[in-house]
Amino acid sequence: MTLPVEQLTWQKGGQNDADLRDHLVRALIRSGVCVTLQDASLDYIFIANLPDCWSVLPAHAPRDQEMFGAEIGAALTSLKTDAIAHLENQKQEMAFGQDQFFEFNVELLVPTHNPALIMTTIIDMTEERRRERTLKALLRELSHRSKNLLAIIQSIATQTARHSGTLDSFLRKFRGRLYSLSQSQDLITDSSWTGARFRDLATQQIEKYAAEDLSGITVEGDNPWLSPTEALHVGLALHELVVNAASHRDASQTAGSVTLSCHGNPVGSRRQIEIRWSEARPDSPEPRANVEPQNGRFGSIVLERVVPNAVDGIAHYQITADQVTYDLTFIQDNPT
Repeated sequence: MTLPVEQLTWQKGGQNDADLRDHLVRALIRSGVCVTLQDASLDYIFIANLPDCWSVLPAHAPRDQEMFGAEIGAALTSLKTDAIAHLENQKQEMAFGQDQFFEFNVELLVPTHNPALIMTTIIDMTEERRRERTLKALLRELSHRSKNLLAIIQSIATQTARHSGTLDSFLRKFRGRLYSLSQSQDLITDSSWTGARFRDLATQQIEKYAAEDLSGITVEGDNPWLSPTEALHVGLALHELVVNAASHRDASQTAGSVTLSCHGNPVGSRRQIEIRWSEARPDSPEPRANVEPQNGRFGSIVLERVVPNAVDGIAHYQITADQVTYDLTFIQDNPT
């Protein structure tokens, strides 16, 4: 139901109508809303705030198809004809080009001096539609990434259970890996799902065990921006390495020094990321190649297979009695 205009407005008695009209026209122009008036023959009487994509030729009586183009002009004339024929207001949203959208509201005014005066308001909906498209894209991206994250969690749960001898062992390892993922995901979410910095990922994983005297880890080199997939899996790899270092320290009662480095080297329009973990274990009397890590076989699977496969890279993981090294290399197609 449309309320009469007099029920929606108030005016103090004795005011000059011409002055009020001037003020209202000024307010209308500043509002940015386009308003047009036409008579029963669809001849234009008044046009204000016509969007920049259209124009009125000077000293020329405008018509819809000349002003708005053939397609929009024909649709707009049809709306006005329907309004007159059915005595009903009409509304339709139309696209101009590929990325501009306008809502046309056609209202049939019925003043006594002119029973078929037509008012059309044109509202620019472009920004609103862009926001809607952005929101839809973000929701699709969120759904996609949520499914990927759930798949990673399912894989971690399955493999951790497969390589855990007891329920307590499974819960301890699984919770740690889940926490690692959640911390990396927090960084990604804070960046509106664009990724995370390498040093932020490293700091997260190291600070988790800072109270256990892993302050001997030195982080050096570059600080590249990693994509969401890269960030999640690099964070998971760092978690495995830090936990292994903590486990070895607990078993040997000594803490060796650790150097974590990252370097990004341009390769044409792309960039090669090289991450290296070098951990000294000085308490062991003689080196033994391929010693199983304290965090279990799945830790090796994560470092040697899961992480490099996820980032389309290569990894080399070596454990001896006196040293642990891990090298991860991958290419970024669109480095930022």
